[in-house]
Amino acid sequence: MTSTAEHLKDYPADVIAAQPIGAWTGDAYRRVVGAIRDALAVEDLTQPHWWTLNHAAGAPGRWGRDELTARLAPYEDLGIDFDDVYDDLVARGWLREDNGTMTLTDAGAAGLERVRERSARVHRQTLDGISDDDFVTTINTLRRIVANLGGDPNIAE
Repeated sequence: MTSTAEHLKDYPADVIAAQPIGAWTGDAYRRVVGAIRDALAVEDLTQPHWWTLNHAAGAPGRWGRDELTARLAPYEDLGIDFDDVYDDLVARGWLREDNGTMTLTDAGAAGLERVRERSARVHRQTLDGISDDDFVTTINTLRRIVANLGGDPNIAE
């Protein structure tokens, strides 16, 4: 694959500084999320599927439907019904619900691993040619923008 960096022109700092942040962050968002969604679609999954699998894997038996939906819903932008996601994962045999909480099955753990590998490829492609220092600066700049506009600049834990 040819690196897109070969097509990246250099511009004077004043030209870059005058760029519309919304246009660039919007384009980056659509491309990054589009690549992630394409990688998930290989397994017939959506981002809420991916988030559910990760949360269930990270804290088996902790998350109930209502609690997990409340945590994830602010990030979902396609109008996907989380109960449909949970039901789908249970029907696939990837997720088990015991006493109202979710746990991955062995099949779910295997599916999650496949999706993690695809996601890692997207991540590597996204950050190709970007140093760790530049990435940290970018994230901290975006965190500051979020804070300046009244959002929560803290990293979700």
